[in-house]
Amino acid sequence: TENQQGKQQVISNINACQSIAEAVRTTLGPRGMDKMIVDAKGDVTISNDGATILKKLDIVHPGAKTLVDIARSQDDEVGDGTTSVTLIAAEFLKQVKPYVEEGVHAQVIIRSFRKGLQLALQKLADLSIKFTESDPAKKRDLLEKCALTSLSSKIVSQQKSFFAKMVVDAVLQLDELLPLNMIGIKKEQGGALEESLLVSGVAFKKTFSYAGFEMQPKKYSNPKIAMLNIELELKAEKDNAEIRVASVEEYQKVVDAEWNILYDKLEKIYKSGAKVVLSKLPIGDVATQYFADRDMFCAGRVVEEDLRRTMQACGGAILTTVSDLVDANLGSCEFFEELQVGKERYNFFKGCPNSKTVTIILRGGAEQFIEETERSLHDAIMIVRRALKNDSIVAGGGAIEMELSKYLRDYARTIAGKDQLIIASMAKSLEVIPRQLCDNAGFDSINLLNKLRQKHAEAEDGKWFGIDVRSEDISDNYEACVWEPSVVKRNALTAATEAACLILSVDETIKAPKSQQEMSQAQQRIGM
Repeated sequence: TENQQGKQQVISNINACQSIAEAVRTTLGPRGMDKMIVDAKGDVTISNDGATILKKLDIVHPGAKTLVDIARSQDDEVGDGTTSVTLIAAEFLKQVKPYVEEGVHAQVIIRSFRKGLQLALQKLADLSIKFTESDPAKKRDLLEKCALTSLSSKIVSQQKSFFAKMVVDAVLQLDELLPLNMIGIKKEQGGALEESLLVSGVAFKKTFSYAGFEMQPKKYSNPKIAMLNIELELKAEKDNAEIRVASVEEYQKVVDAEWNILYDKLEKIYKSGAKVVLSKLPIGDVATQYFADRDMFCAGRVVEEDLRRTMQACGGAILTTVSDLVDANLGSCEFFEELQVGKERYNFFKGCPNSKTVTIILRGGAEQFIEETERSLHDAIMIVRRALKNDSIVAGGGAIEMELSKYLRDYARTIAGKDQLIIASMAKSLEVIPRQLCDNAGFDSINLLNKLRQKHAEAEDGKWFGIDVRSEDISDNYEACVWEPSVVKRNALTAATEAACLILSVDETIKAPKSQQEMSQAQQRIGM
């Protein structure tokens, strides 16, 4: 077995995490740069979302993979702040590296980190501002501001007010549990970003259709919708099927039986009063023509996710038999139509009775651009959901980090021993966020950080001061409406501390050799 151990191992892990953090460092904040990642197949991804970048990088070092995991956990739990959490974790490790080199035991550092985290979280809870707004207009305004803060560092920051409204509209239409899969995002190339639209209900791309489709109506008012999981076409025989018949008449009976079964199914669907027929399985040319003759609309091979969202919005159930087509199992909506969006046609279901689902259709130029817009909106949607569930906020732009840093620094002065040094280095680490915001915008970070330290040290009223990227100065970010849900910061601090503790606690890497069986298989292959 290969193994490294002891102090050298810890330092090697810290260095690896440092280099990972360098990869996402410049993407932080409103003036952050984007990264272009080209994978082995040559596919290009352009993104400034920390989790996406770390996911796409092919990281070999086992210690550094921890950072990828914390960025993912932040993305799954809160949706935004993935770059921040990576930077804070790497900075924690960077600041304690000298102590590790001097021989301070890792467990001592970990204990102090945990203590520092508890203090920081308590302070964060005291600082965060609760908003329990009963007034819907004010509440909406608060949510929009949180969405704006999230979007200002993304590729769509020019259109952030347009998208912030759209995101808040989308989230407010969901039910109490705010399920993310009830917001469908469809991407259609072409057109401008402002042509993106929010549909209250369901919209999906027109599916593959057979001849006879052109004759079907494309608009209905208050139609009944049948959602099926049935194949409506003549099936080809299974492989090597064999049927022995004595005469042509008998063969004709077999063929007729097959046609009769199909026509029987179609008639039942028609008699149920459904005007729109959606099926997960194919609807063949006979069925399409049959429906067209009776002024009905059909779409086969509908993606399961779209069919499920239609069911949620329009009511009804997805049936696997036509014998149960009663009104209770049929969905309905106020208006159905098929419209052209870009080069594709889309089916829209609007005015659904329990419209707990929405669809966002994104427009834009290059494919990578639309992909990145989708990632940006995902972050904003998650932030608005979190702000609705945990109704407390803090100021962004490095303000809360500076305040926590000051608090930890003051606390460190009141205690003795190694704890003092390590909690002081935690305090220093938190300054990485405002410093990086300055560096990414090309400002003088030393000058601005000194101003911030002075403001935060002065008095109570300086606690919300952070970096103001627009005026290259510091400002009260609470007044400037740069807000983030406090759960983002809480999760980021906890995840970063846990990652740092995990990396510090590893003192040996053992690579297990290949097993005898694998070795012999490899030798056989070479022999062959």
